[in-house]
Amino acid sequence: MDPAARASAAERAVCARHVRRLWALPGTALGRSGWPPTLGQRVHWHWNYWWQAHLLDSLVDAQLREPTEDRARLINRFVTTVHRRNFGSWVNDYYDDIAWLGLALQRVRRLSTVDEATLNEAIEAIDKRLHEGWTEDLGGGIWWRRGDSFKNTPANGPAAIFHARVGDQERARAMTQWLTDTLVDPETGLVWDGIRADTGELVKHLFSYCQGVYLGACLEQEQWEDAARTIRAVEQHGAPDGILPGSEGGDGGLFSAILARYLALAAKTLPKPEAETAKKLVQKSAEACWNGATQEKTGPRFSAEWAQPAKNPPNKAEKDLSVQIGGWMLLEAAATL
Repeated sequence: MDPAARASAAERAVCARHVRRLWALPGTALGRSGWPPTLGQRVHWHWNYWWQAHLLDSLVDAQLREPTEDRARLINRFVTTVHRRNFGSWVNDYYDDIAWLGLALQRVRRLSTVDEATLNEAIEAIDKRLHEGWTEDLGGGIWWRRGDSFKNTPANGPAAIFHARVGDQERARAMTQWLTDTLVDPETGLVWDGIRADTGELVKHLFSYCQGVYLGACLEQEQWEDAARTIRAVEQHGAPDGILPGSEGGDGGLFSAILARYLALAAKTLPKPEAETAKKLVQKSAEACWNGATQEKTGPRFSAEWAQPAKNPPNKAEKDLSVQIGGWMLLEAAATL
């Protein structure tokens, strides 16, 4: 099966198992956070705002791959349902969450499938809130969440990409430079998680999505050497046997898929050899993910660890929407190559 067909199968599976109306309301659509769903998941009690942003981003990937009127209508319903489930607001207290939704909505705007005024309102609200998060504490950057004392890559990376795409190059450059100066490990080239303002402690956890969002920020700023260094670091230190790692379920289910998205962009942007390295990392990971999936009646169910086969019956991680979106995102990234 070719990469586009695999991505299409992943889309059908995730939508069939997870996408449902919100509170049984006509004209709504949102992703249930588990399958089979618990009662709380059926009513979207814990609706995982930033998972929904990546589900929306994946729908955009699919629409770019093979446009359909049905999907265009689904994207429209999905955008308005996010606003409704968030109780009439586009933002929350987590700067990383809203940056992810902002990036997805920026891409939706290019499709011309959703009311322009609605999208402009949403993107402007997110842009305003992200600007409010910037302070000169620790030399710059935005906080992880409002009222916090922690600044990290997961917030600053996607925010830098968002600012660049909205045209605020000055803020995007400042944010990317802050990441380079503060959170890039000078020995490995990998990007650390964050830094605490109250103690000055560097939190040196190494998550795959930190590498992805920093790579994406560098690509937007045309900082080719920083981007190339990150790809080399991932290859050498962050992809055992050339396959991007899993991070269990929950939020971690999206981590390596985010890296795959920006590796695929790098593969089409950077010169050799790093472009070839990025391409191989995505393609080998996608091959492992697809081959390790269990085929349900609704389509493939992906493993939380792409290098290992999916469990049967599924373990807790593989029931998570995040893990299944992650497999779909990876296959969409591979389809672009």
